[in-house]
Amino acid sequence: MATISPAIASNFTPPPSTAAKSSNFFSGVGNRGFRLNFPTKTTRGRKSGNLSVLGCAESRNPPEEIDLSDPNWKIKYERDFEQRFNLPHLTDVFKDLKPRPSTFCLKMRSPVSEDFAGGYPSDEKWNGYINNNDRVLLKVIRYSSQDSAGAECIDPDCTWVEQWVHRAGPREEIYFRPEEVNAAIVTCGGLCPGLNDVIRQIVITLDIYGVKNIVGIPFGYRGFTDKGIKEMPLSRKVVQNIHLSGGSLLGVSRGGPTVREIVDSMEERGTNMLFVLGGNGTHAGAVAIHNECRKRRMKVSVVGVPKTIDNDILLMDKTFGFDTAVEEAQRAINSAYIEAHSAYRGVGLVKLMGRSSGFIAMHASLASGQVDICLIPEVPFHIHGPHGILRHLEYLLDTKGSAVICVAEGAALNLLEKSNATDASGNAVFGDIGVHIQQEIKKYFKELGTSADVKYIDPTYMLRAIRANASDGILCTILGQNAVHGAFAGFSGITVGLCNTHYAYFPIPEVIKYPRLVDPNSRMWHRCLTSTGQPDFI
Repeated sequence: MATISPAIASNFTPPPSTAAKSSNFFSGVGNRGFRLNFPTKTTRGRKSGNLSVLGCAESRNPPEEIDLSDPNWKIKYERDFEQRFNLPHLTDVFKDLKPRPSTFCLKMRSPVSEDFAGGYPSDEKWNGYINNNDRVLLKVIRYSSQDSAGAECIDPDCTWVEQWVHRAGPREEIYFRPEEVNAAIVTCGGLCPGLNDVIRQIVITLDIYGVKNIVGIPFGYRGFTDKGIKEMPLSRKVVQNIHLSGGSLLGVSRGGPTVREIVDSMEERGTNMLFVLGGNGTHAGAVAIHNECRKRRMKVSVVGVPKTIDNDILLMDKTFGFDTAVEEAQRAINSAYIEAHSAYRGVGLVKLMGRSSGFIAMHASLASGQVDICLIPEVPFHIHGPHGILRHLEYLLDTKGSAVICVAEGAALNLLEKSNATDASGNAVFGDIGVHIQQEIKKYFKELGTSADVKYIDPTYMLRAIRANASDGILCTILGQNAVHGAFAGFSGITVGLCNTHYAYFPIPEVIKYPRLVDPNSRMWHRCLTSTGQPDFI
């Protein structure tokens, strides 16, 4: 099995990378909803079989078996990659389905109708469409050595291999008549800044295409089958100002009914476009719905929009809500700094979100410039001992008089008492690492006979519930637009994301294999260490 780089912290082993195993990406239905089976064991990178995988934690790993002695291995790898990232399309099932001219044209006040020759109001053709053969380059750095910071190499010589994904955007031909579209939008999981922005833009873009039948499914997947929950009709007028507030117009929840029950409900409603906003587990549900619709030969397009405040979706530059969370985290860190700086031997301790990925903690620490210790799940650390956090904290209080610690919620869970409890999505319920560190700090300095005034701040729900900032607002707007473009283009079982500053479509199974992680050998983590000045705590 392919393994990740020695550059990655020794706390993660990805599952096999075969896209055909997508049916294993989710398990558990009913009250537990969809659950991703993420690995929990830890290994370091190594050579395996004929293949040396030196890539980072993102899902850019090659097939399980590549014979590097084959002079054509590079061509075969590129061909395999292209096949894996080929987008599922309605014509895969409906061979005789014919496209029609797009009704999306910004030169008109209303959607293009077939009354116009070729679908256009004049002889001048609009050049705002994306060609189906347009691609976005997945990797842009050509590493010359395995030892380069953040190196992602397929073979020991770091051979450059091109990896292309499909460019997102409106196509000149579409596979749905707008007047026959019954679109539904559902938001699952927890709250995240920008949900309303995405909902709003999906509705507006559908309206531009000429779609009139749009509904929201309240409270996640459970809204499909719960008799006490009524669908919400959506229109431009309804969504016009919803982006001015946080939360979700449709509400959110975890768990839900079975895939069969959801698709039964879609059949009953006549839904033929479904837009799913959520994280890894929600996307696992979306691809299961897509597969069930195919099995029943239903002409349905299922498109995801990745929603995770933790920024832990593979292959994407960032997900919506992340920038807002980092910005809002500055308030908590600044408050912790003021409290610590104003107290005698004060310690400000801030816990931020990040179940398995420390992106928020890392970026918030970098942005603030006030953090002395940043702790993330990807980097192991000791609290006690000659190289532990407490010894360094003692040094900081003796030299600076105060200190600020930023810790991700999933950091060093091995230090906490284990629990078998899970939430409705099947995610493990974590103990509070922030409280644990706070208690250990107090105990340590009490035993030393000196003082340490610890102030603990947990701003989790403040970060989730606020309105999206300008950066996320732009990202949400474009993601919502491209989700609709993808559905009208006939794609299904896909999601949309930002890749190397361009927007692209991805087959869902390729981005939900496991969480995206911070690479401890990356330049970004090195920059964070430079900012905090912290040593290795091992």
